[in-house]
Amino acid sequence: MKGVLLVNLGSPESPTPAAVKPYLDEFLMDKYVIDVPFLLRALLVRGIILQTRPKKSAEAYSQIWTKEGSPLIVISKKMHQKVTQLVDVPVALAMRYGTMTIQKGLQELKDKGVTEVMLLALYPQYAMASTTTIWALADKLQQKHFPEMTITKVPAFYNKPDFIQVLANSIKKHLEGFDYDHLLFSYHGIPKRHIRKTDVTKSHCTIDGKCCVTASPAHEFCYRHQCYETTRQVVELLGIPEGKYSQTFQSRLAGDKWLTPYTDVEINKMPEKGIKKLAVVTPAFVSDCLETLEEIAMRANEEFKHNGGEEFLAVPCLNDEDEWCNVVANWINDWKKE
Repeated sequence: MKGVLLVNLGSPESPTPAAVKPYLDEFLMDKYVIDVPFLLRALLVRGIILQTRPKKSAEAYSQIWTKEGSPLIVISKKMHQKVTQLVDVPVALAMRYGTMTIQKGLQELKDKGVTEVMLLALYPQYAMASTTTIWALADKLQQKHFPEMTITKVPAFYNKPDFIQVLANSIKKHLEGFDYDHLLFSYHGIPKRHIRKTDVTKSHCTIDGKCCVTASPAHEFCYRHQCYETTRQVVELLGIPEGKYSQTFQSRLAGDKWLTPYTDVEINKMPEKGIKKLAVVTPAFVSDCLETLEEIAMRANEEFKHNGGEEFLAVPCLNDEDEWCNVVANWINDWKKE
């Protein structure tokens, strides 16, 4: 019997330092997120970051929290419910971090008689700190607790025509009536070393502006290439002219060399370049979350206007839009037929 496990990032249980601290500990102690030896990671995370960051993060979460709870969880549940109604196989929802664990999701499917699992990480682009950690944990749990199950991992869908189409349609819909000067594609940042670590050729990813547009097997697991390819295809579909859009990376941590250009730096420079009406889309996320709602819709918006910008539009993620849910359901139905 076939079944599906949808997996997103996760969220603290509440927007308080007491709830945020264990969540951040689980997240930042993940060897695929901060990929340094355990003792160094523990010193960095538990000795430094967790001494101050839970309070700051809790304050950020409190600004976006809803009566129903964490936006990411609420939206993911709505999307999950819609997809479930469109397919005739069991569909479970889990989070990589927090209490909605992947183990619980797999157990839910097992209890329904599922032996073949389609694992869909809800990240369009492949990255070590998102896709790999979900795949690795699922494999570990399968071997230890669910040996009777087989797991089929869905590859990154950054360039699937139906995903590109629904993303372009959503962006176009939300831009209606907004006469923007510039459209910014802001993707979540990652350390440059993650790009090199996931390079299957061990030599292609030089991150010099040429490697991402030069054909290579490395592109299957190259986050940077996949981000630029998503942007290229959406821009082409929407007919956005050169010079009216650009791409940046957000949410970096201090101390490492991360992918550039940086979203906050570029946004703050735009008003002096004559960009007064800015729209920002975040295609690394399918569900609105802290990084899209607080970092972009609130903080970037405020800084843009502080620096002379006039109008700012944060384009919502796909969330639980019917067209997006239909695309996911079609993927599931196609897999079921295999």
